[in-house]
Amino acid sequence: MNDYRTLLVERPRDGVVLITLNRPEQMNAITFEMFDEIHDLTGKLMVDSSARAVVITGTGKGFCSGLDLDEAMTLPDMTALEMMLGQQHWAGAFVKLHELPQPVIAAVNGAAAGGGLGLALAADIRIASTEARFNAAFVRIGLSAGDVGVSWSLPRVVGLGHAAEIMFTGRFVDAEEAAAIGLVNRVVAADQLLEEAFEMAAQIASNTPFGVMLSKRVLNANVDAGSLTQAVEVENRGQTLATRGDDFREALEAFREKRAPKFTSG
Repeated sequence: MNDYRTLLVERPRDGVVLITLNRPEQMNAITFEMFDEIHDLTGKLMVDSSARAVVITGTGKGFCSGLDLDEAMTLPDMTALEMMLGQQHWAGAFVKLHELPQPVIAAVNGAAAGGGLGLALAADIRIASTEARFNAAFVRIGLSAGDVGVSWSLPRVVGLGHAAEIMFTGRFVDAEEAAAIGLVNRVVAADQLLEEAFEMAAQIASNTPFGVMLSKRVLNANVDAGSLTQAVEVENRGQTLATRGDDFREALEAFREKRAPKFTSG
């Protein structure tokens, strides 16, 4: 998984995969190649039972400054069909990241602009350094702020009113405001960011692999549930499945005996 030109992939802790966007001179701006590599990497992670949690961050001072401007300049010359097919592929990379069975933590170390905002929102949890800032840069360059899933994820994370302001103005939201409106879970000093993300990832990885996977699935399914009855129906199926494996018994026994569990799956 390390044969990428725009991404670094490491295993800093047992069960934890670290993805680092690696174009620091361009503030980790996204290229079409990076979208391709995210597609490839998420496809591998989808079936990697040894990966229990994923952390994504950026090299250098930026998290991700959005689509590389040189790539953006090619968009007006595309036909409508070419643009639509491209959009489906590019946005699909973030959909695949969001749909990974492993929880994804975005460790936002700097500016997350445009597609960088979309990338952070594709994660399940966001931890920001004090240097982080966010904006829907698309609207500043003549595009709709609805791109790479932002129009779906942003209002679910911060509410419709905050999302409208961020998407219509394109203004930057600093780390302190991001925490206040729920865009990030917490803000930490820059030199503590990855350690904080790894600690959270390790806490996730200490739980049963199947239980965590089911928890992510039920959370994403039920955020839009039409009723409590529908939500409970999904929960009931998950709990039934969770109790079928040996890891459930081991988790119970370890909890009672106040020891670390030893899971057989994953």
